[in-house]
Amino acid sequence: MPKLKTHSGAKKRFKMTKNGKIKRSRAYKRHQLGSQIKRQKQKRRLRKATYADVTNMKAIKLLLPYK
Repeated sequence: MPKLKTHSGAKKRFKMTKNGKIKRSRAYKRHQLGSQIKRQKQKRRLRKATYADVTNMKAIKLLLPYK
């Protein structure tokens, strides 16, 4: 059976943890960070990583076959 290719977009966005969970960064942290639209509390929360939802876990693991 041939080797599977890792999805290059997924390998930049997701990391696997030791327990098999998938870490991801939060959305909405690209634009309007200096304006009054996003408060400091929101920007602080966006810094921290979170885990991918269990409903997306199977699809992400298919994109990362050797992680």
